[in-house]
Amino acid sequence: MRTNHQVPATGLRGIADTFWQPDSACYGMDPEDAEDVFFPTRRDHEAIAEAKELCGMCPVARECLNFSLENGLTDGIWGGLTEDERAPWHKGLPDRLDYSRVIAFFNGRDVHLTEAERDIVVDHAYARGWRPARLATALSIGTKHARDLLRKAEIKIVDRDLTLGVPPNPYKKKAKRKRKRRARTAGPATPNSSQPVTHTAMPTSSHGPLGKAA
Repeated sequence: MRTNHQVPATGLRGIADTFWQPDSACYGMDPEDAEDVFFPTRRDHEAIAEAKELCGMCPVARECLNFSLENGLTDGIWGGLTEDERAPWHKGLPDRLDYSRVIAFFNGRDVHLTEAERDIVVDHAYARGWRPARLATALSIGTKHARDLLRKAEIKIVDRDLTLGVPPNPYKKKAKRKRKRRARTAGPATPNSSQPVTHTAMPTSSHGPLGKAA
């Protein structure tokens, strides 16, 4: 529930941002009336019923519920649920898995992913052939961390495929062979002809020092 969109930015990222507020059934209500309706006492069953009836007609009730969960709003009625009804959702938020949010992430939305949703995103990023730098940018993490996540996803997916008898992905093997061929054919870097090339003189005596390789 929100009655206006003139609120300071919270810095939180999520699919349940404030884009939905102008479409909400409570949009434009007098703040005092909204306070009475959507923040009743636990025993004010009449106010609770009135709020739920209004939420039942709201086209963005799901977005409202997501907003309350992601921003830790435990008081009041949001998305048609009281604070007691939302308590299990708040407690289990890290394990929540909403594939619509995962899809939104791959469609470019800035989604504040739960732990379970991030695991799915990493698995799909590996399957899509994402490089660590791309995943790091998408998840706002370091490149080394992204590389570790992709390696863990690779181990998990390969082990799962072996258990299920799924044949290896030929496209990934082909891509690896291409990278290896490019690395072999590239050869050593050619020195810039405009720069002088120096050569280290080797000792001519058979008793000269041979260095660390000896």
